[in-house]
Amino acid sequence: MAALSDDLRELDDITSGLRPRRHDDDDDGSDNDDLESTTSAPVAGNTEHQGHAEEEKELPPHACAYCGIHNPSSVVKCLSCSKWFCSARGNTSSSHIVNHLVRARHKEVQLHPASSLGDTILECYNCGTKNVFLLGFIPAKSDTVVVLLCRQPCAAMPSSKDMNWDTSRWQPLIEDRSFLSWLVAAPSDQEQLRARHLSPQLIAKLEEMWKENSQATFSDLEKATAVDDEPAPVLLRYDDAFQYQNIFGPLVKIEADYDRKLKESQSQDGLIVRWDLGLNNKHLASFILPKLELGDVKLAVGDEMRLKYTGELRPKWEGVGYVIKIPNNQSDEVTIELRAKGDHKSVPTECTHNFTADYVWKSTSFDRMQLAMKTFAVDEMSVSGYIFHRLLGHEVAAAPMKTQMPKKFSVPGLPELNGSQINAVKSVLQRPLSLIQGPPGTGKTVTSATIIYHLAKINGGQVLVCAPSNVAVDQLCERIHRTGLKTVRVTAKSREDVESPVGFLSLHEQVRLNDSNIELVKLNLLKAELGELSSQDEKRLKQLTRSAEREILNNADVICCTCVGAGDPRLAKLKFRTVLIDESTQSAEPEFAFRASCHLGLFSYSFERSIPYAPMPFRIPFEHVLRGFFAKWYLIY
Repeated sequence: MAALSDDLRELDDITSGLRPRRHDDDDDGSDNDDLESTTSAPVAGNTEHQGHAEEEKELPPHACAYCGIHNPSSVVKCLSCSKWFCSARGNTSSSHIVNHLVRARHKEVQLHPASSLGDTILECYNCGTKNVFLLGFIPAKSDTVVVLLCRQPCAAMPSSKDMNWDTSRWQPLIEDRSFLSWLVAAPSDQEQLRARHLSPQLIAKLEEMWKENSQATFSDLEKATAVDDEPAPVLLRYDDAFQYQNIFGPLVKIEADYDRKLKESQSQDGLIVRWDLGLNNKHLASFILPKLELGDVKLAVGDEMRLKYTGELRPKWEGVGYVIKIPNNQSDEVTIELRAKGDHKSVPTECTHNFTADYVWKSTSFDRMQLAMKTFAVDEMSVSGYIFHRLLGHEVAAAPMKTQMPKKFSVPGLPELNGSQINAVKSVLQRPLSLIQGPPGTGKTVTSATIIYHLAKINGGQVLVCAPSNVAVDQLCERIHRTGLKTVRVTAKSREDVESPVGFLSLHEQVRLNDSNIELVKLNLLKAELGELSSQDEKRLKQLTRSAEREILNNADVICCTCVGAGDPRLAKLKFRTVLIDESTQSAEPEFAFRASCHLGLFSYSFERSIPYAPMPFRIPFEHVLRGFFAKWYLIY
C-alpha cells in the first residue's frame, strides 16, 4: 500500500509517509529495509570544472549520476541499475531521473531513506505494478491518505471493496517530464548552481557507455571522447565514387558493430519452454521473453535465434531456429521452428526449464551495403553515367528521352487515374530520374504500379521494385500482379516459411508449383515424405532448384524485393534498366539508441541530398489531408 497524508501542500504535516503495499486489510505490512542496496559510485567530476573537483570526490553514494546533486529529498534510485538521479533539469528538457528512465528504458524507482516519505518503492496499491510511467495518485474519500494506483486497469476499474476511492481525481506521478514536487522535491537554486552541468549530447554518450560498463564514470567518458577517431560526416557532393565509399563505408561499419553488440547482449536465460511438433514434423519451441515485454529488444518473424539447454537432467544441447510467431493479443509467447539439421533428433523435448535464448546476428545486410558501394566505386558499368553523377551530387543535364507515350494511361486491374496521377506518370516516363511525393490517400501505390506497367511494356526490359520493408514490398507486389505482368517476389531464405499475402508470387513457391521438371517434383516429394535426402540427392535437388529459379527470374517482367534483398546472389547476373524504390524515406531509419553514425549523416537519404539540385518533384495533391502528416516519397531510377 502506498499512503500519504491528505495535505499534499505541506510536507511537514506528513507523519505516516509511504508504507509498503499491503495484500489485505488485516496485514499491517512491513518495512522493506533490505531493499536499500549499495549504489554505484557517483560519476566522477569534469576536469573542466576544477572548482568542484574536491567536492565531487566526497560525494555520497546517492549523488545524482549526472550532476552530483545529493539532497535526499531531491534524488531517486533507479532499481534497475541502482544509480541515483535527481529532479533537476540542467540543460535538458526533462528531469535527470526521467531522462535516465526514458533513455535506459527503466521503469522502477525508490525514494531515499532520509526523504520525507522514506525509502518507499513506488508501486500500485492494488496490483503492485512498479512502472512509474503508469502510476498516479488519488485521494481517499473517508481517510486522510492518498493512494498510488496504476492508470490501467486499477484506476479505471476499482474493485468493489475500494469504492471509497475518488478515481475521478487520479493524477499521474510524472508531469511535465518530472516527478511531482511533493514526491521528489526540486533542488534549490544554489544546489543547481554548484552542480555539474552536462549537455544532452554528453548525457546520451554516458548512457551508451553504461550499456557496456555499468560502472563507467564521466571521467571515462572524457577519455573515450578524447581518443575517439570520429569518421567524416556525409557530404552534399562528392568528388568521385571512392570518396563516397570512404565516407559511407566507415559509417556502415559503425552501425554493423553496434547492431552486433546489441544483438549479442540480448541473451536471456532461465526460460521455460513449451514443446510442440509442427505439421512439417519440425520441433516448435514456445517461451516468453521478459526483455521483449519490457520493450528492451525487437523481434520479428523470420529472425534467427539459438536455443540452449543448460540444465543437469541431460547433456548440454543447443539448436538454431527461426521465429514463426511473436506475441499478439492471444498469446505472449514467442515460437521458433528448429532447423532439421545436426542434433535435431536429440532435441530435449522432455525438459522445460533451464533454457537460454540468444539472438543470432547476421552481417548479410551490412555486407551487401559495403559490396554495393565497392561495386559503385570500381565498376563504371554498374549504373548509367547520369545516375552515377547524380548520386555523387554533381549537377548534370538530363539527356532527353524519346518515349512513345501510351494512348491510355490507366492499366488493367487498377482504378482509373485522375489528372494529377496521369501527369505524374507522363513525367516519369520522360525522365531518367524522378521523385514522386504525395500525402496518404492520394493513390501513390496505384500510380507506382501504373508506372511500372508502362515501363515494362515500353522499355521491354525487366523492372526491379524495391522497398525498405517486406510489408511495403508485398503491398506493391500485389498491385503489380493485378495488371497481368509476370511478377516474382524474391524473399530471403530465412523468410520462405513466413506467411505472406503474396506467397503465391514468391520465387520459392513458384519453383515448388512448377511441374515442368519431373525430377525436381519427385525429389521435393521424397524430401517432404522422408524429411531428408541422401547427400547425392540433396546436391541434385539444389542444382535443379537453382536452374528453376534462374528460368523463372529470366522470364519475369517485374522482380520485387527489399532494398537489401536486391543484393541477393540470385539476382547478381540480371541487368535492370529501371528501378523503383518505394517508401524511400524509410530506407535507412535509425535506431534511437545509437547516434554516432546518425549525426554524421548515415541515415540522411539520397533524395535529401538531391533536393537542392534535383528536378521539381511530382506532387499528387489531396485537399483533405490533415496538417502534420509526413509525405511518403518514391524514387524511380
